[in-house]
Amino acid sequence: MSDSIINYYQHSAEKSRGEVNRYEKLVNTYSFLRLFSIILGGILIYQAIQLESIWLVELTFFLLMIGFAWLVKQQGGYERKKTFFTALKAVCENEISSIRSQGNLYQDGSQFEDDAHNYSSDLDVFGKASLFNLVNRSASPQGNEKLALWLRKSANEDEILQRQPAVKELAKKLDWVQEVKALLLFANGSDKKEIENLIAYFQSAQNPISQYLRIYIKAVPYIFLATAVGAWFIPVLSVALFVLALSNGILVLSNQLKVNRTDRILSKLGKTLSAYSEGLNKIESGNWKSDLLHSLAQKLNDNGSSFSLELKQLSILAGRLEYRLNMFVGMFLNGIAAWDVRQLIAIEDWRTKNRDLVPEAFEVLSSFEALISLSSLNSNYPEWCFPEILYGENYTYEASDLSHPLIPVHQRVSNDFQLIDTRKIDIITGSNMAGKSTFLRTLGINAVLAFAGAPVCATAMKITVMNLFAYMRIRDSLNESISTFKAELNRLQLLLDVLQHEKKVFFLIDEMLRGTNSVDKYRGSKAVVEKLISQNGVGAVATHDLQLARLEDKYPAYVRNFYFDIQVLDGEMLFDYKLKEGECKTFNASLLLKQIGINVED
Repeated sequence: MSDSIINYYQHSAEKSRGEVNRYEKLVNTYSFLRLFSIILGGILIYQAIQLESIWLVELTFFLLMIGFAWLVKQQGGYERKKTFFTALKAVCENEISSIRSQGNLYQDGSQFEDDAHNYSSDLDVFGKASLFNLVNRSASPQGNEKLALWLRKSANEDEILQRQPAVKELAKKLDWVQEVKALLLFANGSDKKEIENLIAYFQSAQNPISQYLRIYIKAVPYIFLATAVGAWFIPVLSVALFVLALSNGILVLSNQLKVNRTDRILSKLGKTLSAYSEGLNKIESGNWKSDLLHSLAQKLNDNGSSFSLELKQLSILAGRLEYRLNMFVGMFLNGIAAWDVRQLIAIEDWRTKNRDLVPEAFEVLSSFEALISLSSLNSNYPEWCFPEILYGENYTYEASDLSHPLIPVHQRVSNDFQLIDTRKIDIITGSNMAGKSTFLRTLGINAVLAFAGAPVCATAMKITVMNLFAYMRIRDSLNESISTFKAELNRLQLLLDVLQHEKKVFFLIDEMLRGTNSVDKYRGSKAVVEKLISQNGVGAVATHDLQLARLEDKYPAYVRNFYFDIQVLDGEMLFDYKLKEGECKTFNASLLLKQIGINVED
């Protein structure tokens, strides 16, 4: 791990801290200026009244409103800048925390934990101190779900080969990535129903609007203006002007329920959409080289108009609809042009034109967030490699200096592993605490990363795409009256079903049938391995049953033996956690029992 990336984050965090302080001072200054302008304006208006000059009073009031509005706008801009740099500081400090202690302010994926999944529970994919916790940089609920999906299911070769260049490109655009994470940080931990409701609204059935009403709404302002001009010369037309205004008012009242509903939904959901807009616009305007990032960004322009322009138009329409909140302005505009109905029609037309744009935009956003999450590994651990993805009917899993990514770098012990264009079952024996289980998880968790399109914790890797299955942590269930042994049988049945119905399954089994006696355990384990051999199964089996190593004698072309060893010096056990070929000869249970005061007879 290079210290340069930590230095980058520290520099960015410090720079952001300075910007936060600067904008906080500006916000306070403009807040004072707003108060000062009100006091000064009040004094000037009072003086104008004293001079009994109506035009001066009106001019002073007008200039006061203009000045106050400008101050509000400036202060709002500075507050947004302060919020952005506060978030940027947080995401930079989060990366430092992740590198140093695997801390993370984003969700750890506990909501995706599933003991029945083929491997996620056994390989610590979700939850506290999990792979998801290490990787995740997704703030939106959809981004979390997208990343979880990628870690729960192997992508195909083409998908992986598309994601890898995208992840590499994002890792090189570290400033851009940090800015996007800062823009989206507001959504961290938000309820996914917000976006679901937003999408449901834009895809729901449109309010029916007759063609005659559309024609009338387009023509009525011009009719009203012509009638008003005519009434200047022909006073009797004033009656027609009054009837026209009354008709517009009745039209507005008859559509009041639709207008109110649209205003209520748009004012709430529109804020959500607006909050995501800056991050989406950053994606849209990016100059992307990789095919995947370019195609995702292009989806924001599929309807012939950019997402940012369409979103701006929606914001304008929502603002126009709010004119109705001013009683005098609303009455005037509704009398002339049936304003509320006019905006309702415009918003419904926007929904019709862009009904697929909003869900597409969030689909693009979720994919970008997942890719940004994977790119954090490439940025923070540049010594990790991207695996070479191979095609083929047989299995390849060839890795150099393979380590477990969740073990701190100063504690990791790397191993090489070779399974090259073949089908094998590896029996791994060894003493207690020698590293068998950790090695199985190392194989599994790095494969999960590889099949998601991420870099892996190794210096080199070649691998074919496989479907993973893990049999490691077997739990009983009092609620379901399931014993440990019954739970193991259920897991074995699931493995056999997966082997039958899925292609290219790579299994990882740790100490099977531990819930029964030693004789049945050995016989059952031997029968299971032979069943797996008969089905051309491929994987690794860790066990304390040294007799299982004898299967290599019976199936020399299919079974390989490996072991983790210990050395005992002066009664002390030394572990090197290195994988070796062959079968284990040294066991340590009696030594471990002796250390807690229990002597085992020879």
